Amino acid sequence: MDEPTVSGDLPDPESLTDAFLVYEVEAAEEGVRYYGELTEARESVLRTLAPAFRQRGYRVTLTREMGEYVLVATERSTGVDGVPWTHVALFGATLVTTLYAGSQWYGIDLRADPLAVVGAWPFALSVLGVLAVHELGHYVLSRHHEVEASLPYFIPIPSVLGTLGAVIRMNDTIPSRRALFDIGVAGPLAGLGATVVVTAVGVSLPPVASGSTLVSDLQLGYPLLVQGIAAFLGEPLRYGAGRTVNPVVVGGWVGAFVTFLNLLPVGQLDGAHVTRALVGERLDSIQRVIPLALFGLAGYLVVVEGGRGAQIWAFWGVLTLLFSRAGSATPMDETPVGPKRRVVGALTLVLGVLCFTPVPIAFAG
Repeated sequence: MDEPTVSGDLPDPESLTDAFLVYEVEAAEEGVRYYGELTEARESVLRTLAPAFRQRGYRVTLTREMGEYVLVATERSTGVDGVPWTHVALFGATLVTTLYAGSQWYGIDLRADPLAVVGAWPFALSVLGVLAVHELGHYVLSRHHEVEASLPYFIPIPSVLGTLGAVIRMNDTIPSRRALFDIGVAGPLAGLGATVVVTAVGVSLPPVASGSTLVSDLQLGYPLLVQGIAAFLGEPLRYGAGRTVNPVVVGGWVGAFVTFLNLLPVGQLDGAHVTRALVGERLDSIQRVIPLALFGLAGYLVVVEGGRGAQIWAFWGVLTLLFSRAGSATPMDETPVGPKRRVVGALTLVLGVLCFTPVPIAFAG
């Protein structure tokens, strides 16, 4: 039987025998497929083999199909090929939904003049701005560490905020704990910077009249970060009857709330990347506690606050349970990060706590 061979600059099958004994190689649409048997524990195979593929410009995944283990090598590309129409379309749709949401915060009567929706641009800009800066922080550091990542996908939804946020997709192996830390921490820190700017601008703008729309019955719970910025500038966050904060402040609130949620150390959230880089596999023990803490917070709000805000944390308790089952990122190089990154990580997690408020949003009364 002939030995399996590969063309081009892919690793030779014989060079993989320390972790994967190859008996067949096949070129397929998605890449080159190595069929074989494991020669070490499955969780260690990719960590052993991925560096050799990465050096040659490929990423690898390990699957099991019809009783066979298959190592799939796909060419890596950290650039953007052509016009990213999906991203453009989602951004356009989210712009529309955030403009519509902003019209409610400004009390714009769209039935009288639908085109007046453009008057809500400061709200849309503030919300989209903090989300875009957060995700671009991840994207820039992914490119810096040559990790393949997508441009941000914005998620439109017709609601009082107009969006469920934005995400980027990393379809690549993470070379080291250092890279995992940098990519994970870049989003929250960039987003926090945008949040501070947006909040400072928002509290300095004049309040608006509260109308009879749905948002007039909502009450935002402001985290310490937003309260501190307002206090530093000598501006209020509460006004008398018939007036409410400028809707740009809501953009700052969104930035703080998104930062706190993303810093939860669970699954593929930013907090899990940062914590995994800092403490290694001890993350598994930490993320078991998070759903329990969120369910406990929901229960506390039911007992003490009459249920105000409890649904949010119960919902996120369920989400974090699902996220933890999906697994976390595993870097190829487990060399611990240095003291400077540990300090930055601790500071980021403290800033995340400043973005927390027990009742983020609830109906007034």
